[in-house]
Amino acid sequence: MEKTRRLRTWGGFLLLLLLLLIFLIWNILAGSVRLPASEIWTILQGGGELSQRRILLQIRLPRLLAALILGGALSVSGYLLQTFFHNPIAGPFVLGISTVSVTMVTLLSRGLVSTPAVLIAAAFAGAMLSMGFVLAISRKVRRMSLLVVCGVMIGYICTALTDFIVTFADDSNIVNLHNWSLGSFSG
Repeated sequence: MEKTRRLRTWGGFLLLLLLLLIFLIWNILAGSVRLPASEIWTILQGGGELSQRRILLQIRLPRLLAALILGGALSVSGYLLQTFFHNPIAGPFVLGISTVSVTMVTLLSRGLVSTPAVLIAAAFAGAMLSMGFVLAISRKVRRMSLLVVCGVMIGYICTALTDFIVTFADDSNIVNLHNWSLGSFSG
C-alpha cells in the first residue's frame, strides 16, 4: 500500500516535471515571430540574427523566467497558508490579501499609466493593510476557525470595494484591468 502510494506520488511529480518542460519549450518557440528550434541553441551561444536574438533574450526568456519564479513563489505561499491554517483548501482569500485593482483603476481613470513597480507596491500595500486588519482581529479572537471567518469577511469587504470602484470605471479601464488580472506575462 505504502509502496503504491509512493510510486503514484513520484509518478505524479515526474508527469508534472515533464509537462513543465514541454510548456517551457513551447513558451520559447511560440509567438508572433517564429523562432525555429534549430535556431534557439545557436542564439543561446551568441549567434543568429539580431532580431531573433533580441526576441529570445529580451522577451521570451525573461517572460519564461518570470513565470517560473512567480509560479514557484505562488506554490510556496499557498503551501505555507495551508500549513499555517491546517486546511488544504486555504488560499489568499482566507486572509483577505488578494487586493490590487483599486490602484490600477484609480490611476487609469485619471489618465495616468501605472508601471509594474507601482502595481507591485499597490498590491503589497493592499495586502499588508488587509493583513493588518486580520492581525488586529487575531489579538481579540483566539480560535483559528473564527480567525479564518474574519479573514474571509475582510476579503469580501475588499472585493466589494474593488467591485464598487470597477462599477464606475470607464469601459477601457475595465478591459485593461481584466486583461491584467488574468495574469499575462506578455508585458
